[in-house]
Amino acid sequence: MTQTNRKKSRRVTIYEVAKEADVSLATVSRVINGSEVVKEPTRRKVEDAISRLGYKPNAIAQGLALSKTTSVGLIVPEASFSYVGQVINGLLDVAKIYKYNIMLHTINEGITDVESIVDDVIKSRVDGVIVYSDRITDRSISLLRQYNIPIVVISNRVSSDNICSVFVDIEKAIYELCSKYLSNGISDIAVVGDHRNINTTSMMLEGARRAFKEHDLKFDNEIRKPKNYHTTFHYLKDYFLDHKHQLVIANRDSQAMAVLNAARENGIRVPDEMEIVGVIDTKYNSMMRPQISSFSIPSYDLGAVSMRLLTKMLDAEEIADKEKCLKYLFTNRQTTKIY
Repeated sequence: MTQTNRKKSRRVTIYEVAKEADVSLATVSRVINGSEVVKEPTRRKVEDAISRLGYKPNAIAQGLALSKTTSVGLIVPEASFSYVGQVINGLLDVAKIYKYNIMLHTINEGITDVESIVDDVIKSRVDGVIVYSDRITDRSISLLRQYNIPIVVISNRVSSDNICSVFVDIEKAIYELCSKYLSNGISDIAVVGDHRNINTTSMMLEGARRAFKEHDLKFDNEIRKPKNYHTTFHYLKDYFLDHKHQLVIANRDSQAMAVLNAARENGIRVPDEMEIVGVIDTKYNSMMRPQISSFSIPSYDLGAVSMRLLTKMLDAEEIADKEKCLKYLFTNRQTTKIY
């Protein structure tokens, strides 16, 4: 199929009409529903845009002017850390305020990929999409840019005409952490790789490399579980038989707990002989003894800010910053000594 044919066959969205007429989504909907509150010059602009683009109103668009809810597709990983629930809570609270329905879709590791699920969600005629996945690649981003629909990506820094993003700068967090330790003469630092969260692991490694480079050192201590091991814990239990680092940084809470328990199994004293830091803090950390030092990621805010950004895009509001970077906080607990 040629590019021309693809353009002719795809569905024109109400969002495109709003952009073409330079009005809000709600204004387009009022024109579609024959509301008398729209001024005549504005009505003509919208009608002209509808005619030029060949837009066909659907039930969702018509529902806007009748105070009905519109639909947003939310894509999240099926199996992930507990803080995903907080992301969803933040998103739902804002969606409720602005009267949006949320259609939840999950990504199954090894079964569905981001590209196929996003394509399916958009074909289901939602008005906007929020994607939360650590497996978004350059190919995924290139695909998202082709859709004429508002999209917000959580956890990846990316933007374009139709894409905004909300994220926490994990690379900076690890850079600052490693820099602190290196300044205190501690250079035997290792990062636990995470096959479930490829992008986060990449950011963690890049942060460590940057800190080491600034101290004229090279970072090459990534601990990666071989495929013949079923769990990170079982691998680390064997790994620590003949390895012992001054600081080990893990991503997920379960990884950090695996590091702690495997160290104990091998008689490694934490934090006296080895310190442990988890990137993402969750409620499960409070159940651990000793409690693991970690970064507090504003998971609720990730969802709330993402949903608010999407409502602005749908209403054709001006957005000054399409890449929203949220702050993190490091909490020193019982598995670290010097930070």
